[in-house]
Amino acid sequence: MRASDVFDLLRDGRPRTRAQLAEVTGLARSTVSARLEALMALGLVVPVEGVSTGGRPPALLTFNPGARVVVGVDLGATHARAAIADLDGRVLAERGTALDIAEGPDPVLAWVEQAIRALLAEQRRPLADLAAVGIGLPGPVEHSTGRAINPPIMPGWDRYDVPAAVQRAFAVPVLVDNDVNVMALGEQHAHLRDTTDLVFIKVGTGIGAGIISGGALQRGAQGTAGDLGHVQVARAGEVTCRCGNQGCLEAIAAVPAVAAAVRAAGVEVPGDHDVVALVRAGDQSAVQAVRQAGRDLGEVLATLVNLVNPSSIVIGGSLASAGEGLLAGIREVVYRRSLPLATEHLQITTSRAGERAGVIGAAALAIGHVLAPESIDGAVEGGAPGAPLAAHA
Repeated sequence: MRASDVFDLLRDGRPRTRAQLAEVTGLARSTVSARLEALMALGLVVPVEGVSTGGRPPALLTFNPGARVVVGVDLGATHARAAIADLDGRVLAERGTALDIAEGPDPVLAWVEQAIRALLAEQRRPLADLAAVGIGLPGPVEHSTGRAINPPIMPGWDRYDVPAAVQRAFAVPVLVDNDVNVMALGEQHAHLRDTTDLVFIKVGTGIGAGIISGGALQRGAQGTAGDLGHVQVARAGEVTCRCGNQGCLEAIAAVPAVAAAVRAAGVEVPGDHDVVALVRAGDQSAVQAVRQAGRDLGEVLATLVNLVNPSSIVIGGSLASAGEGLLAGIREVVYRRSLPLATEHLQITTSRAGERAGVIGAAALAIGHVLAPESIDGAVEGGAPGAPLAAHA
């Protein structure tokens, strides 16, 4: 049994004695002690004093989430957010700004560098305490390289080496994924830690899904799993999508399409995202258009429910804030079209993490790498190449 196996027992935050750990693992006390000493040298495990029951207080050991910090970065079409978090994902501080992703990687990643340095300084953490950086991008990402591949709203980003650019300033692992996958991780980490099968749907300028099945994020062979926006739906007919195909869900249910439907009903919609304000104001054309978008989305989700069988579907993105109409439309179709066994315990809700899902998920992405068994064991074995943790002096 490796040091990472002993560490995994302590990640729940419940202090344990060496004897208890030896009993659970079946290892000799001396072996457990050696593993713990190595973990303590990394700062990941610290001793705490137990409560006396009449004699000497027991010597307990527990996970130390403050040993290092990570930074999660959420880059959207027109915004950027960064948050610094401990190794349990607790956000310590965050900052954000309006920033157009179309400006290109150099100015956007310059802001990322400045934000990371400012967050470290704010928390009075030296650069050496930074263990990893996680980044969510609003486009398709090749997970193995962290490079955006043909992103439709990101001119200048195609195959740009984001990890290498960030590592020029910070010599730590940099994990990059698409924004919806990151939001799925954020929702799970913040509010659904015991949920191992969930789907996060982002409905905004486009439509995408982050799929967590069996506790693991499902990216697919090339990282494009969950691209629901370009699934064909009956009502879309011959409507041309921005991808060039006809009949895509995005062409009739994403925010621009919903806004166009409201305009077609004779209602003035200054900007596409103003449709949410119209719904909140009770405009019936907007309410009906959003409800129909929910039904269209439900048509695709009904198939997804039958295929993947999640226990939770979480709706996020700008259109999710339009109220119950979108959810009602989705539920109407999903519960009618999916198998009864698949929907028996299915929950369909809006995101509780909201606009913070991205930074929380990006931090969780970084933490997943830092605390992965291979990372822990590599650091214990003397700082193997790429190990993110160094022993404390």
